[in-house]
Amino acid sequence: MGGVARSELVTAVTHAGGFGFLGMVREPLACIEREVRQVRDQTSERFGVNLIPAGTEAHLLHQQIQLCITLDVPVVSLFWDVRRDVIERLLEAGITVVHQVGSVSQAIEALESGVHALIVQGVEAGGHVYGRQPLEKLLGDVLAVVDIPVAAAGGIATGETVAKLLSHGAQAAVLGTAMLATQESFAHEYHKQRVVDAGLQDTVLTEDFHINWPAHAAVRVLRNSVTRGEHGDPHTQANQQVIGEEEGRPIYLFSTDSPLRSMTGDFEAMALYAGLGVAQITSIPTAAERIEAIMQHAQREWHRLHPAEIELSSPVCYAPGFERERNAALIARLNELLEAERAGVRVTVQTLAQTQDPSTRSLVEAVLRDEAQWCTMLLHAIREMGGKSSNRTGDFFPKAMAISDVSERLAFLNRGQGWVVKKLREVLPLVDDPTLSHNLTRMLDAHLGNLDKVNQHLGLT
Repeated sequence: MGGVARSELVTAVTHAGGFGFLGMVREPLACIEREVRQVRDQTSERFGVNLIPAGTEAHLLHQQIQLCITLDVPVVSLFWDVRRDVIERLLEAGITVVHQVGSVSQAIEALESGVHALIVQGVEAGGHVYGRQPLEKLLGDVLAVVDIPVAAAGGIATGETVAKLLSHGAQAAVLGTAMLATQESFAHEYHKQRVVDAGLQDTVLTEDFHINWPAHAAVRVLRNSVTRGEHGDPHTQANQQVIGEEEGRPIYLFSTDSPLRSMTGDFEAMALYAGLGVAQITSIPTAAERIEAIMQHAQREWHRLHPAEIELSSPVCYAPGFERERNAALIARLNELLEAERAGVRVTVQTLAQTQDPSTRSLVEAVLRDEAQWCTMLLHAIREMGGKSSNRTGDFFPKAMAISDVSERLAFLNRGQGWVVKKLREVLPLVDDPTLSHNLTRMLDAHLGNLDKVNQHLGLT
């Protein structure tokens, strides 16, 4: 959280058993060095620094990265565009890199750039929001196509939500608004109280706050005089109107700056970031108190979702185990399909990045949507059968990417789709469950349709 997450909050989160990130977007070097030093003065645990290349002037960004390397910051998290040059520089310095993403395509792009972990951000999130998919849907899609740790972010404010997301396969939950409304947060008290007083309907996704960021970068904020249009059209204003100050720095109307302790001015007209979990936040406790409450509730919900199995002497009670053994062969075949579909996703994502032809892009995007959908379906089916899903990407991927010509690669992609069609026809007779049979039939029909579409595009039919 840019500006809000300073050393006091990060240290408190770390002492409470969480992992804290300093929000250092656009911050001067002296601020970053001071905050890193203060965290290290209070704890020997690992922590991170968050930087956002798209929201930072190029020269300052270069200096920020070098400072993180010089300070031996253990983890750096990035957001918005996937900047391979930035990621490579951090990786070469031995820094663990985490990237927050808002789509399957972006997740694959970040994965292939070498990042160590992903944060999947749903549209429910407060602050800048990259994607437009609900968190649960996007999380499932990303988990199905990547093989690195994934954390979930967006509207998370209760232990029940944390437990549910972990049950769905996330390795961690990322808290934003819930930690903004804590005593150690560097947010101004006005902002904290507005969060406490807000309900579910009080947030809005808008592009009204845009100064300092690329165009069309939406933010989720609490409704205020700006979102109600009381200050005119934010995108047609000729003059920058100063509405506040931070240590001599002007704060402009329609800027992305949110109210901080160090600011003065018209806080009501500033960007009051808040996610959809805001309705669950009714107090301003310490960070440790909030984390403890969330973790206690998460543990209770986890045990409810995953009750301990009780072994009894009756042979009937072993039926689930027999069923898992009977399904082992089918699970292996589904994992084989999952690896193939995951390879298809990565091939289509990279192909999209390498072509600007509108008709080719439209075709590849359609295939990508299908491949991602079937990855998610297969992953869920395997888990529902009590199996363990493969995290491999099929060998088809490197073979396809060795083909530089896009048309030739698409023809090779069709060979892969033909292989999937063959395997699906072999698997379907083995399936007893009507829902899985229906979904696999849909998958078969979709691949047959895509085979025809690609052949028509290539002029092969």
